[in-house]
Amino acid sequence: MVILANDSNLKIAAEYLSKNDAALAPVIAQAGIATITPHKNYYQTLVESIVSQQLSVKAAATIFKRFLALFPDDVFPTPDQILTKNIEELRGVGLSRQKGSYIQDLALKVIEGSVKFNHLDVLTNDEIIAELTQIKGVGVWTVHMFLIFCMGRLDVLPVGDLGIKNGIQKLYGFDHSPSTQDMEEIATSNSWHPYESVASWYVWHSLDNKPAVN
Repeated sequence: MVILANDSNLKIAAEYLSKNDAALAPVIAQAGIATITPHKNYYQTLVESIVSQQLSVKAAATIFKRFLALFPDDVFPTPDQILTKNIEELRGVGLSRQKGSYIQDLALKVIEGSVKFNHLDVLTNDEIIAELTQIKGVGVWTVHMFLIFCMGRLDVLPVGDLGIKNGIQKLYGFDHSPSTQDMEEIATSNSWHPYESVASWYVWHSLDNKPAVN
């Protein structure tokens, strides 16, 4: 069963993790209930993810604001509107040629129907990862963030996230950056399932960082 983020489930998750993970318990006591607010803006989220890749939060916000200014009333564009802009226009707001092509490719796939969002809610996490990573410019890390912060799924372990690696290394006393296997073993030994997303949120918080996507 898929558990989704809402006030009740996030409170239950905090209580469950506090009881099962001694390293996370003080972080949870300090941070309070995790703030994960799912929404249905699936298409917009993927475009924003492509824009923000390998950029600081500030730089990504600046470029995204310029991107919106290309369209009427600074409103997020439809796929058809995106395809009215050429690569040079997209580059003019700070996007790389590659990112511009990825955004256009996603828009085209949505129009053609090869990328659909109305069925994602009934798929498993692994099925969603397999489907969305077929989109150019969308990797596993991006889909993990999508699953957690857009779809609000509470049992996702983003093993490729640098912040999670750093937080686990610090909280659990690793003398090296933890591998995927290390991270999975921490999750298992501390009974994170079925709230791996929430545990990850608290790991981010332990570094005094905001989660990568919020």
